Amino acid sequence: MSQDNNKGNADPLSELLEALKQGSLGDIRHLLADLHPADIAHLLEGTPLDQRLVTWELVQAPIRGEVLLEVSEGVRDDLIEAMDSHAVVDAVRQLDTDEIADLLPDLPDEVVAEILFTLDREDRQRLDTVLSYPEDTAGGLMNLDMVTVRDSVSLEVVLRYLRRRGDLPESTDKIFIVDWNNRLVGSLQLTTLLGSDVKKRVHDVMNQDVVSFQSMTPDRDVAAAFERYNLITAPVVDVENRILGRITVDDVVDVIREHGDQAVLARAGLSVDDDIFASVSESTRNRALWLGVNLITAFIASWVIGHFETTLSKMVALAVLMPIVASMGGNAGTQTLTLTIRGLALGTITGANAPKVIKKELMIGGLNGIIWALVVALVATFWFDDILLGVIIAVAMILNMITAALAGVLLPIMLNRLGIDPALAGTVALTTITDVIGFLSFLGLAAVFLV
Repeated sequence: MSQDNNKGNADPLSELLEALKQGSLGDIRHLLADLHPADIAHLLEGTPLDQRLVTWELVQAPIRGEVLLEVSEGVRDDLIEAMDSHAVVDAVRQLDTDEIADLLPDLPDEVVAEILFTLDREDRQRLDTVLSYPEDTAGGLMNLDMVTVRDSVSLEVVLRYLRRRGDLPESTDKIFIVDWNNRLVGSLQLTTLLGSDVKKRVHDVMNQDVVSFQSMTPDRDVAAAFERYNLITAPVVDVENRILGRITVDDVVDVIREHGDQAVLARAGLSVDDDIFASVSESTRNRALWLGVNLITAFIASWVIGHFETTLSKMVALAVLMPIVASMGGNAGTQTLTLTIRGLALGTITGANAPKVIKKELMIGGLNGIIWALVVALVATFWFDDILLGVIIAVAMILNMITAALAGVLLPIMLNRLGIDPALAGTVALTTITDVIGFLSFLGLAAVFLV
């Protein structure tokens, strides 16, 4: 199962779909046998439900657990539902303790009980430790497979211990140094261990400045620290600095990808767990609420327009130009909203510097408003041969773009403080504000000065 074999296939998904169409089960088995579990997961997510289940039956049993870890939650639910309890248990038993912990919330209660029964006492204790933390925290991300040594031993002793231990845990780049109370006191890079005099003591060459995480640190903060400090692994400690486990970069990559997907999909009212090949009824149900919310905001904007029915009936040009004001405000606000959400996620926007960010965005909104208002004013003046109309749309555009900039930076900050995902709620609120202010300013000014 190597990626090199996968690279030789121009398009494994097309090859799989063609084999399914032809009913060539042997070709499918051959294709899947050469793929990494992550690649198989990608194929399963790209096939309709009925073909997905056929493909799943042909996946080799020893790697089914790894594939379940890689697929999205919606696809995973379909696959588990199609398996009997014994098959699920057999698949999960192939995994490490921390990987089992990732799957348990998605498994039926009777399957969870059977899995726990098959584990020995030590593995059950390790599993209980991981499950005791929320999955979106450092404790939920950590795995317990790590190497620790005392700082008083020599490097020669450490090397002998590693040889006797055998295979190192995956992604091991450093050894964690603890005292007799299991408190973290430092770390020892493998490169330092191999390049130093074996007669030296660990405390002579270890790094005492270790980036570590409290068990309840949010996973978003963990990901930001891994990116900032270029970490491969990092220890997780309790409030007394006793080491509990470690986080590896592959887990952090998953967090970064998931949060990135959430931010993009949330703006359209979708979830990262939505299956593109879910049933029509399920997909309709998942999207209906978001469409309903948008319909309400559209009614609000229409209600504002309705108050100027007489004004619009007297001057058709207003109806022609009206969408421009709202559209420019919406686009300007979306730019500010996106940058602010990113700044909040990365921790570069805080309560301390938020006023400066607000001031800057207001200036940008005002300058862009003036520049494009002049352009639109000229177009409107020559188009409808009405200088006053051009002035009115220019003033309305400046007002709306300043409002959009202010809303784009304030909305995510306020929503974030309220514990609401700004990526989910910010876009709808911003669109409502820019539409209402745009229509109100443009039609209101027109009603006063033109009609």
